[in-house]
Amino acid sequence: MTQDSIVADNLPYLDISDPGFSIRSSEVMRARELCWCARTNYGLAVLRYDDVQKLLRHPKLRQGSYRWPALNDVTGEFARWWESMLLSQEGDNHSRLRRMANPAFSPKLITTLAPKFTELATMLIDEFAPKGECDFIAEFTEPYATGVICELLGLPFERWRELADIAADMGLALGVTFKKDLPTIEAATRRLFDYVEELVEARRAAPKDDFIGMLIKANEDKSQLSDQELLDMIVLAIFGGIDTTRNQLGLAMATFIEHSEQWVLLAEQPELGRAAVEEVMRVRPTVTWVTREAVEDFTYNDTPIEKGTTLHLFSQSATSDPRVFDDASFDITAERKPHFGFGGGAHHCLGHFIARGDMTEALKLLAQRLKNPRFNGEVEWLPDSGNTGAIRMPIAFDPA
Repeated sequence: MTQDSIVADNLPYLDISDPGFSIRSSEVMRARELCWCARTNYGLAVLRYDDVQKLLRHPKLRQGSYRWPALNDVTGEFARWWESMLLSQEGDNHSRLRRMANPAFSPKLITTLAPKFTELATMLIDEFAPKGECDFIAEFTEPYATGVICELLGLPFERWRELADIAADMGLALGVTFKKDLPTIEAATRRLFDYVEELVEARRAAPKDDFIGMLIKANEDKSQLSDQELLDMIVLAIFGGIDTTRNQLGLAMATFIEHSEQWVLLAEQPELGRAAVEEVMRVRPTVTWVTREAVEDFTYNDTPIEKGTTLHLFSQSATSDPRVFDDASFDITAERKPHFGFGGGAHHCLGHFIARGDMTEALKLLAQRLKNPRFNGEVEWLPDSGNTGAIRMPIAFDPA
């Protein structure tokens, strides 16, 4: 019997429903040293790198976040969408939906958008750079992340504010205050579906060979992609693309402010932009855990896992695990094992090409245009767990 399995008889406990719970807290690090997992009020938390990596692909686990509404005792339109969309499906159904979506998320399509990402970032920075200060979320990450989605959908940039507000309200569902915020979440979900239905009808009337056009083409065979699945997929692309990119870029700026020498290095070597994205997502991912559910009884690390058990794979804890990262300090030049910011296994994020591409272009340009960035007031944060990020981030800088 291993040391971990002995400890497992009396596992540490983490209350991850507490709005004050932090994924980066000393209690999580202490639990990680005691055992590979901890008990929580939502099942088990997996804390170490090797275990997260193995369990992401374990054949007796399925994607588990489909139960998030049920775990919060929530029903309604958001819950219906969340439980039905691509991310929540398994087996043949998941493979079918992913196959239908793949052409719309192809690297070739995203590569053609890279100049547009740079153009968008330049336009936004030009607006606030002369002032030497901004709210980085309101003036850059939110309009940028939403502008990228507008570009993907073939919409004018002027529509960004409407989409951003909807995505922000829906994003409350991914935090620990889900049930309390349900009226806001439901209203936003209804607005987004209405918006997407109008978008699809307009595109059917004026076809284009772009992201939406490719999905509509797939929808011609209703047995492979139904009308509802088409809408669900577009909603996922909008919601996921805005919420995660907005939050991740804010976390990137906060991390670079705390490691100013790395910001200077990125400005001097913009070819490190892609590596900077990967390193930020290792140390400060917006998606701080991914979820799996046991589909049958099995034993792991001499620990019995019963069918139906929810396992939260703490990516934030795993990618700072001292067993794997001798020096886990922030370094955009370091060679690292892969992070889990885009999940893994069959459910590896379909939109990762878009996210990596748009964040790379943004960070490269920001580092060259904003010198010596620093906080310029109090930063307002979402809870430091679930999907996290800054709500407000006033910064000052020296214009290049």
